Amino acid sequence: MPKIVDPDLRRRAVAEAVFRVVRRDGVEQASLRNVAAEAGLAIGSVRHYFASHDELLVFALQELSAQVGQRLRAHADRLFAAAEAGARRMLVEDLLAELLPLDTRRHEEAVVWLAFSTAARTRPSLRPHAREAYDGLRMVGARVLAEAQRLGRLVDGLDLELENERLCALLDGLAVDAVLWPERMTPELMNAVLRRHLDSITIPH
Repeated sequence: MPKIVDPDLRRRAVAEAVFRVVRRDGVEQASLRNVAAEAGLAIGSVRHYFASHDELLVFALQELSAQVGQRLRAHADRLFAAAEAGARRMLVEDLLAELLPLDTRRHEEAVVWLAFSTAARTRPSLRPHAREAYDGLRMVGARVLAEAQRLGRLVDGLDLELENERLCALLDGLAVDAVLWPERMTPELMNAVLRRHLDSITIPH
């Protein structure tokens, strides 16, 4: 009997091959042929699921966003279900830290995200999907800040829209520095910078 292949699993496996190629060689080397070789597949098998290079890259970027988004939603569910102030603060840090390259998995994701977001500047097919991911980050920040304000945990007089931009810029900057200069921007330093920033805008519990 012919082997039955789950198309969703196969597409995700190909996306993982894209990530490995991008981390090692950059987006421009993530051709259908190179990705097929990385995945251990014939190029015809990859073409069965992706008609073009652009389609392959768009799917990989969407898959990356979906993986991170799933973890963020799990953190958010725990945060907004928490009743005790101290627990909420820890959960806020956990949620925001999911966007920082603090371990191998998140560092690999950050390397791929930086490569894709840079490529989106000159690739129209990637731009709307990169923009959607950036907008998602801002939605997370806005929700966290709005909830903190509702609970009376934010310092008085803050402009939430401006604070959200500042928070997102901080997270982006830490992630980029950690990708480019991991020996300097260590996980310990990233955590310390994030905590100091949160301390500066919140009322101690």
